[in-house]
Amino acid sequence: MYHFSWFFLIPGVEHGEVLHALETLPGHAHGELANAHVIPAAWTVFVILTVIALAARSGLNAARAKGGIEQYIPAENLGARNLMEILISGLFNFCENIIGRRDLTMKYFPLLGGIFLYVFFSNFLGVIPGFLPPTSSISNNFAMALVVFLVFNYAGLKENGFNYIKHLAGPMPALAILIFPVEVLSLVLRPVTLSVRLYINMFADHLLLGVSSDLVPLLVPAGFVGLGMFVSMVQAFVFTLLTTIYIALSVAHADHGDAHADDHGHDHDHAHAH
Repeated sequence: MYHFSWFFLIPGVEHGEVLHALETLPGHAHGELANAHVIPAAWTVFVILTVIALAARSGLNAARAKGGIEQYIPAENLGARNLMEILISGLFNFCENIIGRRDLTMKYFPLLGGIFLYVFFSNFLGVIPGFLPPTSSISNNFAMALVVFLVFNYAGLKENGFNYIKHLAGPMPALAILIFPVEVLSLVLRPVTLSVRLYINMFADHLLLGVSSDLVPLLVPAGFVGLGMFVSMVQAFVFTLLTTIYIALSVAHADHGDAHADDHGHDHDHAHAH
């Protein structure tokens, strides 16, 4: 289905010449038209997030310049600094509760926080009339999911070494030939389900908003705009939640090993004391 986007006013965007020049799409008209908005929309979200980050950093630097206890007092107005502090602290605590270790949360939170903000603002862009969300493109979502796939496997290998691969074979060596392919398949399917889930929800949400706007121009679309804002938040939360869970599952074996070692050491010390 064709949807207007303000980005189509940029020369070469509407009919896909820009994307074709970048060799990002097959040379068929439907695919080009359906995805022509993705790159400019993604860059728009990037610019918005950069401006917000710079504003928040400016407010933080101004607070630090006061020194003493005054630097910890929130600003009187609900500016970029206060909004980002509330959002980041809440999101960090949420991720830390899932991962279970503060050091690992600190290590991977830039990715987790960045994913949440990018997905949310990308989704929210589709609520604004005349804009199409980057997350309504499966290629955009799969690119994010592929990064998640590489990171949580890196985290597992980093924290557990070869035991991360060994764990995929299951606890019984006799069943390893059956369990290992299933576990590997489940890992490979994670980025697919991540990207498809987000794509279907955002495509359906934007399609519903577009159809309602064509049928009833005023009252009904207003309700769907509110619904779209809610869906934008929920889908950003779900994508971030699943990413956090995948990282937590990958590093969990190291935690178990450390806990077992601590228990063993404690028992040893206790026996030695007796």
